[in-house]
Amino acid sequence: MKSIVIYNSQTGFTKKYALWIGEEADCECVEIKKVKKNKLSEYDTIVFGGWIKAGLITKLSWFKKHILKLSSAGKKIIVFVTGASAADSTDAAASIRRNFTDDEWSSIKVFYCPGGLNYDRMSRGSKLAMKMLLKIMSCKKEQTAEDKRTIEMISKSYDISDKKYIKPILEMIK
Repeated sequence: MKSIVIYNSQTGFTKKYALWIGEEADCECVEIKKVKKNKLSEYDTIVFGGWIKAGLITKLSWFKKHILKLSSAGKKIIVFVTGASAADSTDAAASIRRNFTDDEWSSIKVFYCPGGLNYDRMSRGSKLAMKMLLKIMSCKKEQTAEDKRTIEMISKSYDISDKKYIKPILEMIK
């Protein structure tokens, strides 16, 4: 069975997970800008990895152009999404689901892999957005426990990625 992992990463968390998956599944691992679209049909399993920003999965629109066609051709389609939220975040799960139509959702398997924040590798725009979010949340008069936890988390860089989150993905690939 021939598999490929395609990924898009800004600060390195998605790339880390993609490389872990590629290594463990012994399959090709390619950054999205180096993928030859016409070659996707050569693979039995296609894994796409992107990160979530403001509720949208980066570069997913490129991949979505191929999802239904590939799954109709019997290809196994897997998507993993990285983000700054904890693994059990209901907000992350809801945001991820909103990125897919019902038809797309029923033809793929989607997994969330917590990554973190790396301010040193973020674009200027992303840093500014995070600073604004931190300021808005910090100024909130009645902060919930979740708000306080989020403020603490996003005030600095952190890494909560863990290889254990790729286990269900690897099971799907096999």
